[in-house]
Amino acid sequence: MTVEPVDRLLSVLGDSGRAQYGQERVSQLAHALQSGHAAEQAGAPAALIGAALLHDIGHLVHKLGDDAALRGIDDKHEAIGGKLLSRWFIAALAEPVALHVDAKRYLCATESSYFACLSPASVRSLALQGGPYDAGGAAEFRARPHAEAAIQLRRWDEAAKVAGLATPDLGHFRPYLEATLRR
Repeated sequence: MTVEPVDRLLSVLGDSGRAQYGQERVSQLAHALQSGHAAEQAGAPAALIGAALLHDIGHLVHKLGDDAALRGIDDKHEAIGGKLLSRWFIAALAEPVALHVDAKRYLCATESSYFACLSPASVRSLALQGGPYDAGGAAEFRARPHAEAAIQLRRWDEAAKVAGLATPDLGHFRPYLEATLRR
């Protein structure tokens, strides 16, 4: 079965995602597959597995060119990706994508050990994204409906940067995406 939005998104990941993921040691595609696989291995629901796979789609569709963060630009990929995905998918998939940068800011504010696990590229982008939340910002984030899912997604996101890690291919994740399309 072909579902047009799913086909388009998997095509973008499969084609554009082969490029290096900023200053990380993996491609965008490998990062997406590792994130999705980690969510699946954790027993996450279909929507959160899809969110883990597609969380950085905004990096692949914005018009700011490569390595925007190295040029001091916050590409707002989470907002771009969340908005794009909300056109086709249920909120349980789109909202964690839209909130995964906020989740990084939250975790850096509330868990001292989390900042230490950030890659150098994540530290650089955190500064562009507003840095760790203050207490008020952290409380506001935590009150959001999909905050817990975004926190889980963020943990998989940061861990999904392992060069050469074996994962299922893109086609493996198609059923999760198709199951979470808005009807």
